[in-house]
Amino acid sequence: MDLLGKLSELATRHAELADALGQPDATDDMERFTKLNKDYAELTPVVEAYTAYKTMLEDKAAAEEMIAGGDADMKDLAEVELEELREKIPAAEQDLKILLLPKDEADDRNIILEIRAGTGGDEAALFAGDMFRMYANYAKTQGWQVEIQDESAADVGGFKEIIARISGVNVYQRFKYESGTHRVQRVPATESQGRIHTSAVTVAVLPEAEEVDVNVNPADLRIDIFRSSGPGGQSVNTTDSAVRITHVPTGVVATCQDEKSQHKNREKAMKVLLARILDAERQKAHDERADARKSMVGSGDRSERIRTYNFPQSRVTDHRVNLTLHSLDAILAGEKLDDVIEPLAQADQAEKLAALGA
Repeated sequence: MDLLGKLSELATRHAELADALGQPDATDDMERFTKLNKDYAELTPVVEAYTAYKTMLEDKAAAEEMIAGGDADMKDLAEVELEELREKIPAAEQDLKILLLPKDEADDRNIILEIRAGTGGDEAALFAGDMFRMYANYAKTQGWQVEIQDESAADVGGFKEIIARISGVNVYQRFKYESGTHRVQRVPATESQGRIHTSAVTVAVLPEAEEVDVNVNPADLRIDIFRSSGPGGQSVNTTDSAVRITHVPTGVVATCQDEKSQHKNREKAMKVLLARILDAERQKAHDERADARKSMVGSGDRSERIRTYNFPQSRVTDHRVNLTLHSLDAILAGEKLDDVIEPLAQADQAEKLAALGA
């Protein structure tokens, strides 16, 4: 089916949804109403863009007819309008193709963010702390909530590992490009000779699972309770409140010891466990499309990296799209992280359009 035929079908479906939502009994079945409303909202920007595109095509046809009509005064005006439309129509068509790209069903999900120090010892742990602050600050600018699920602090500061839940609107859509190995090049505070050290941090971004996504039999779970060893105050460390949940069939494990309450730790650990199981299932289902994960993040070795943060040159380079920005401080502050994310999103769109032959 051609582009206009596909868009016409979607416009018809949009009108049908509007009619269904406007029925007096529409809210009698709230589950159905919510689904209809979600589908309507998703189609609305496509239909609005299609309506504007159709108007352009109609205006172009009218201008061409006017030029063919022979009226000199009207012909001049029509030629100006036609020139403008010839510039606008291809861009509008491209925008429509992007709107029609298959959506990642996880885009509107909350995420489980996992950051781990890789090679580089203390420097890697310190940079893991920098990375977490960058993401937490960025989340704050978007109006999202950040909730630490588990953490293992390093003696020098920073983290050996930190796991957090970030919730809000379209969190996964923006964060999904952050999975991989992030390399940092800087002079450690303890380096007397001024030599630059290279360290690595791994980041995994997992879409949060919903109950309907993952069917886990409670009999397949092994739950261990133990005494917390992490930060959190004396009262945390004197009670057996930490929880480790193992999904025996897959070997997936999640631990939480951040809360004083065993119940809360269990709840948080379960969210992480389900997200990891869902991620494994998503990866299995999409193996033919990507080698990409290697457990999503690679080994944490210095040589495997998606992005490099070079402090001496105040430079951030994303190696996937050959992007280099000289605004390291603002990016690490979370203020300009979108300057990195947006080119990645655009490259992803271009790749999908090319795959569709668009």
